[in-house]
This record gives sequence, structure tokens and C-alpha cells, in this order.
Amino acid sequence: MFTGCWSAGHRLSGLWLPFTGARQSGPVPTDVLTEAMSGPWALVVMSLLVYGDAFLVVIPGEIAVTALGAFSGTSGTPPLWAVIGCASAAACLGDASCYLIGRFVGTDRWRWMRAPRVQQALDWARLRLDAGTATVLFTARFVPFARLAINLVAGASRIHPPRYLALVAAAAIGWAVYQASIGAAVAAILPGGALVAVPVSVAVAVCMGLLIDVIVRRASR
Repeated sequence: MFTGCWSAGHRLSGLWLPFTGARQSGPVPTDVLTEAMSGPWALVVMSLLVYGDAFLVVIPGEIAVTALGAFSGTSGTPPLWAVIGCASAAACLGDASCYLIGRFVGTDRWRWMRAPRVQQALDWARLRLDAGTATVLFTARFVPFARLAINLVAGASRIHPPRYLALVAAAAIGWAVYQASIGAAVAAILPGGALVAVPVSVAVAVCMGLLIDVIVRRASR
């Protein structure tokens, strides 16, 4: 998170810098982390990462939610309900945007859509949606590449929009609660404050994501 940059200028006097001598020797890493993750733009940056994660799996949307959840658990700022609410809204909006792309653009118009791996994922998504729309839309939110394919195919298949939005909203809320709760739970268990809770919770979330991915792949086979 880089949200503390705008407000750092008027608070430099409270931080130790190499050229200020030993007069001010406060815990710089903690102060910087607090500024970045409790600033007014923290939720905005997290929401943008979550929204972008709906299109590009390399964007760390899950990590952002978990990290902010861990920081909320240690400091209370931002509130955990705000983290979950913003993450839910951004996730739902991102999935709905993919649905609209599939509905109005299709699944083969752009070059990247015709890549072998993408086509394979889209074929898998079609089979899964035929087997059970509600279950697939809910579980796909927890698997990055699968949710992109599922939402594109859902739009191309013209699944009834109200039904789609209801399922996606429920999935987004469940996903946001899950991701943020990992961070908050780790923060509640481990001593050491945010400097310990944030990286540990991120590592736990990544491992849980890999485990879910393996389970989904085995189940689909």
C-alpha cells in the first residue's frame, strides 16, 4: 500500500531520517506501515486491486484484502467491516464487468481469448456451468483463473442478469469475509503487531489459495 505518501510530508518531523541525526529515533517501519495502511486511501487502493484481480490474475487482490484485514485486527483501523464491504463491492463489480464483456464482446473476439490455455479454460467453464450454475459461480470466486473464465462464459451464455448478480454478490461477500478473516485471525493469534501479522497472514492466505486450487482441479477431474 502506498497510501501514506500524500500525508507523509507534514509528518516527517515525527520520523527518524538519516540526515536528522539521533534526535528522533522512533520505530520508522511501524510508523510507515501505520501511515500507509490506515490512511484514507488504503481502502481505495485495496478496492482497485480487487477489481483488477477479476481480469488479471497477477494482480494481488486477495493479498491486499488479507493484509488490510490483518492490519485492522492489530490496530482497528480501518474497521474490519469496511474492509469486507469494500472488498465485496469491488469483487462483485469486477466479476460483473467480466460478465458484460462476455455478453457483449463474446469469448473469441480478442487475440488473448483465442490462446490455447484460455480456450481450454473457457471450454471447462462451459461444462461446469452446464452442470450447475449456482455452485460454479460461487466456488469460482475463490479460484483466480477459473473465475475469469466462468464470468466470461456466463455472459456469453446470457445467464439471466438478476440471477447472475445475486449469485455473484453472495460469492463476493463470502470471499471477502474469508480473505479478511484470515488476516484478522492471524493478527489475533500472533504477538508482534502489524509487522508480524501482515506477512504471516499473507503467507497463510497464499497457501490456502493454492490448496483450494488443488482441490478444485482434482474435483473437476
